[in-house]
Amino acid sequence: MTKLRVAVIGCGSIAKYRHLPEYALNPNVEIVAVCDLVKERAEEAAAKYQAKAYTNYETLLQTEKLDAVSVCLPNYLHAPVSIAALNAGNHVLCEKPMATSREEAAQMIEAANKNNKKLMIGHNQRFVSSHQKAKQLIEKGEAGKIYSFRTAFGHGGPEGWSVDGKDSWFFNKNQAFIGAMGDLGVHKADLLRYILGEEFIEVGAFVETSAKEDTDVDDNAVFILKSVSGVIGTLAASWAYTAKEDNSTIIYGENAILRLEDDPDFSLIVQYKNGEVVKYELGGIQSNEEGGQTTTHVIDHFVEAIVENKEPLINGEEGKRSLEVILGAIESVESKSIYQLER
Repeated sequence: MTKLRVAVIGCGSIAKYRHLPEYALNPNVEIVAVCDLVKERAEEAAAKYQAKAYTNYETLLQTEKLDAVSVCLPNYLHAPVSIAALNAGNHVLCEKPMATSREEAAQMIEAANKNNKKLMIGHNQRFVSSHQKAKQLIEKGEAGKIYSFRTAFGHGGPEGWSVDGKDSWFFNKNQAFIGAMGDLGVHKADLLRYILGEEFIEVGAFVETSAKEDTDVDDNAVFILKSVSGVIGTLAASWAYTAKEDNSTIIYGENAILRLEDDPDFSLIVQYKNGEVVKYELGGIQSNEEGGQTTTHVIDHFVEAIVENKEPLINGEEGKRSLEVILGAIESVESKSIYQLER
């Protein structure tokens, strides 16, 4: 088959360590162009992957004949660039959070539908082995009725990951829109929706900027969430877990407790009420730390969705629902009340 002609817009860390190498490993893909405002960054990526370098995404979209585009830009550019790429006739894989408002997210979905193109949001937590296994066990009724959960995603902050370090757009509210909530919290909102198989209807949140200096975005956030069936739990997102990353989720059910990514040796441990304990050795979770898992499966899934003409697991609608949990948390903080999410 003819290879998919792909461009990556934005050559920061997520493109450098995830999108570009994973596209390069996919036999169905040819990376034809890369784009970054920093010319040297674009040229470095172009040289590595034998692609053409651009510093203007509009020029790239007008010039190149493409099949698909990855949008790896600061959050405030996700919607406009994704919409431009969709309107230029390309399938789009956009990093999370998909947009900075419900309106932007809806416009992205509308552009995908109008142009009959795939829109996928890069929520990689759904592809982690322990998370998929937990979803299967819950669906099979292994845990019985689910009562509660707690989930956390935290590390020392994006300055250790971003190519711009402490000067990263992550700390600039105009570009990032939100901090740890958008960087990490939206991942866990998406994951919980996926594992529990239901939507959240209420959110209450506390948000602080307490660990980072010279920034106006949140670096610590804690949500209390309630699902349609009455499952309640907490979600923590933080850039202040300074000693070690935490990416764990614990689900409390009638017959069992599921511990996901909570143990150094076993990615899933199921503790049954009758005393039985089952430990699963599954593939490790993706991490930004040294030696972290490099394959997110996001790229392969996106390419497969295009090649086989099927809907991606995290399409625009799914991305929007996960974003709405975060937007609801912001409303909760501003109103100092529990926010009712749209059903």
